[in-house]
Amino acid sequence: MLKAMLDGSVFADVTGPARPDVLALHGWGRTRADLAHAVAERSALLVDLPGFGASPPPADAWGSADYARLLAPLLDEGQPWTVLGHSFGGRVAVQLALLRPERVAGLVLTGVPLLRSGGGGRTPAPYRLARALHERRLLSEPRMERLRQRYGSADYRAVSGVMRSTLVRVVNEDYRSVLPQLRCPVELVWGALDTAAPLAMAQEASRLLPSAELHVSPRSGHLLDAPLIGLLRDRLAVQRRTAPGPSTGC
Repeated sequence: MLKAMLDGSVFADVTGPARPDVLALHGWGRTRADLAHAVAERSALLVDLPGFGASPPPADAWGSADYARLLAPLLDEGQPWTVLGHSFGGRVAVQLALLRPERVAGLVLTGVPLLRSGGGGRTPAPYRLARALHERRLLSEPRMERLRQRYGSADYRAVSGVMRSTLVRVVNEDYRSVLPQLRCPVELVWGALDTAAPLAMAQEASRLLPSAELHVSPRSGHLLDAPLIGLLRDRLAVQRRTAPGPSTGC
């Protein structure tokens, strides 16, 4: 059942017969539907993050911490929650665990770009020059936009305005310094063929986390296929059995 929450800034499906104890956060450019099968046996909130699905975009360019501040009141009721996050949604999940550690019993993360790569991905020289000229008002906006469409990523080309600015903020975030602060159990569920958030990065992140387990689907990539969904359901069940009491959390 789709419900408006937080004064209409977020829309979410409420599933299951009991009070929800799982908050499910989808990836960039996706919707709550992606995680529906992963929480099929749980009472959960499946959120459309602002700017996606049924939820309106934020008024200004946000980072993942801004999304977490908006969503934090959803965690106020009941026992501490498990937060499930795919890709961009996992970025927000990490920020929620940092912001409200007493309300987050654990994290289940999949395909989340937790660490920025130290090499590669350098912006092509013509685009860097064009940006410099545009900032100095020596290149028109229509010509600059044509270059954005040529050199930008698929995610970048697909959005505009505040959501494009939000994307630029988010993809430049790195959580290396804060992962050691997460004390709750963290389940990392990964596709071995993920190129958006490579397995090597997940392995490095698991070493930075105080309490993490990494589970790999050998033939899966970044998007959620049946094997990844199955692993997510398994790890959610494990966290349910081992959830801490109301006074503990991340």
